[in-house]
Amino acid sequence: MRQFAATLILSLSAAIVGAAEPNADDTIEEVIVYGTSVTDARANIGSVTTIDGDSIDVTRANHVNEVMVRIPGVWISRGSGQEHLTAIRSAVLTGAGACGGFLYLENGVPIRPTGFCNVNNLFEVNTEQADAIEVIRGPASAAFGGNALHGVINTISTESRPGMRASVEFGSESHGRARVAYETDSFAMRVSTATTDGYRDDTGFDQHKANLRWATTTNNWRAIHTLTFTELMQESGGFVRGFEAYKDSALRSTNPNPEAYRNAWAARLTSHWTRDFDDVQLNVVPYARRSTMAFLQHFLPGQPLERNAQTSFGAIARLSGSTGRVDWRIGVHGETMAGMLSEVQDTPTTGSLFLRTTRPAGTHYDYDIDSDMIAAFYDIEIDLGNEFALVHSLRAETVRYDYTNHHLVGNTKDDGTACGFGGCLYTRPASGSDSFTDVGGRLGFTWQPSDNIEWYGVYGLGFRPPQATELYRLQSGQTTADISSEEIRSIEFGTRFAGGPWVGSVALFDEVVSDQIFRDADGFNVSDGETSARGIEFELAYQMNDAHRFDVVGSHTNHEYEFDRRAALGEVITSGNEVDTAPEWLASARWHARLGRFTSELEWVLVGEHFVNAANTASYEGHRVFHWRTRWQVSDRAVVFGRINNLLDEEFADRADFAFGSYRYFPSLPRQYFVGIEYELD
Repeated sequence: MRQFAATLILSLSAAIVGAAEPNADDTIEEVIVYGTSVTDARANIGSVTTIDGDSIDVTRANHVNEVMVRIPGVWISRGSGQEHLTAIRSAVLTGAGACGGFLYLENGVPIRPTGFCNVNNLFEVNTEQADAIEVIRGPASAAFGGNALHGVINTISTESRPGMRASVEFGSESHGRARVAYETDSFAMRVSTATTDGYRDDTGFDQHKANLRWATTTNNWRAIHTLTFTELMQESGGFVRGFEAYKDSALRSTNPNPEAYRNAWAARLTSHWTRDFDDVQLNVVPYARRSTMAFLQHFLPGQPLERNAQTSFGAIARLSGSTGRVDWRIGVHGETMAGMLSEVQDTPTTGSLFLRTTRPAGTHYDYDIDSDMIAAFYDIEIDLGNEFALVHSLRAETVRYDYTNHHLVGNTKDDGTACGFGGCLYTRPASGSDSFTDVGGRLGFTWQPSDNIEWYGVYGLGFRPPQATELYRLQSGQTTADISSEEIRSIEFGTRFAGGPWVGSVALFDEVVSDQIFRDADGFNVSDGETSARGIEFELAYQMNDAHRFDVVGSHTNHEYEFDRRAALGEVITSGNEVDTAPEWLASARWHARLGRFTSELEWVLVGEHFVNAANTASYEGHRVFHWRTRWQVSDRAVVFGRINNLLDEEFADRADFAFGSYRYFPSLPRQYFVGIEYELD
């Protein structure tokens, strides 16, 4: 309590962060308030950046990584095809922590149930045709729930552009994509379909996404209903191995795992109901979700096939109002899920005698998982006068898992016999249940001394409960995962400003994650890790004149281990070492030019040098890459567009790693060309 009080006093006495309203002509991806925007949360006074629809349309990303570089402190590390891993003020996380640490929303509603996430969550969202993508950096559990440990990504698709538009485009590696949008004031349909053969051998995919939205009014209730569907059928690629193999022309286009694949689909139905009473507004959001996935785990000896699925239902209810100088909001959030996971290996493992003996063919896991989550929360903002306000939010959340094992208990083979070398790798705990209760909070202030500058400071506590796979997908004879929820403590100060041709923001932050879940040297899931992240983020835009604008965003962060431990795969973690796959520098810059009917955007992206193992003995040099995009307004209805990704044909790695005694990489794509046309119909 004393430490909390000291930190709070510090946060209320130092200040540097906030939000000033920039002009539309010189925006820096300005924050836009939508009915389903995360910025509706009054206590969200931290770093929020919005990529607007124009930026999404100009980028026309083939992979979500290409558009997310516009946000400081964020790195969506590109994998094979549409696969990816996320970092928000953190290292690029892997395993269950790679999805449990971030909350993905669609129109303000989580796209997956608590505890049953997918590390590639963003390919289940139609970011390509979104109106905006909002990102909160830093813990936001107090406002949005458990998985908002490091941040929130909210994709918004509720705005109307009446009319009908259709586009087609073609490009390198047999790339093809078609989009159609039909919208009225009360109805919208957006459909996107894409295909490619892939640059590397056997890495093509077909992807389909669709959004339907319609608005209704019933007995003083206003409602917006959305139906989303996504499908991905993908051939996956494995790592190429060897130091700087991504520079080897004979290796970079190869795929050591041509048999790998990932097939997934997801559907979500959500309704946002709003009604105004005399002094308050009630918002109720029921939702239903379904997803399935099958993928060959080519990165594991024996290459078992995983299948998982979930069906979930939930609702969020909020009541908000204002009393004098106090704005307030209270609410509840509940959901229930029925899920399953199986892992089956069809053929014997190859390799060493140890691998062949401890990783037998047959069923490794087969379980159902039911969960229930209930949360209560509130946000308040108190106007103290002189443009100074205090903000506070609090959320208490409980999640319960009921686990049913449909296979043999323990780590035996399919026939119940034991493995050699001390036992089989895969361990199945007995059926049971677990529950976790956590509290997240934020307390801070805002101060706006003039119309063009605002400062803020905020102290936050965040959490994320263990994922189901961390509890029940055990190894090496661990019969019970005695783990707790991860927690984060954060303090942040900053400012945002707008004046003349300049718009910008700066944020300083200090974050510590404790009870971090990882796999130790015995192969057990434990929760006693700790890491820290301290850094600075910035955004700056300069409107030189009506024709030219310059934007730059970036972050410099020191990520360190704060504990000593031997981990899985021979990793040795030493306090003070840098966290692996956590570049100090992430940045991007853009030059926008508008010349009559032509527009052009030249983009530079930086991923800094970083270590790729916990011992800090192996590193990746980082990369700098240019992209160019252009549009030609042929007529009032027709637009021709083109882009060149990796303009200078740099050889770099989208992802670098060091494991099993060697370097391994996902090589980048070479220079890629794309051209297309969009036409607006009556």
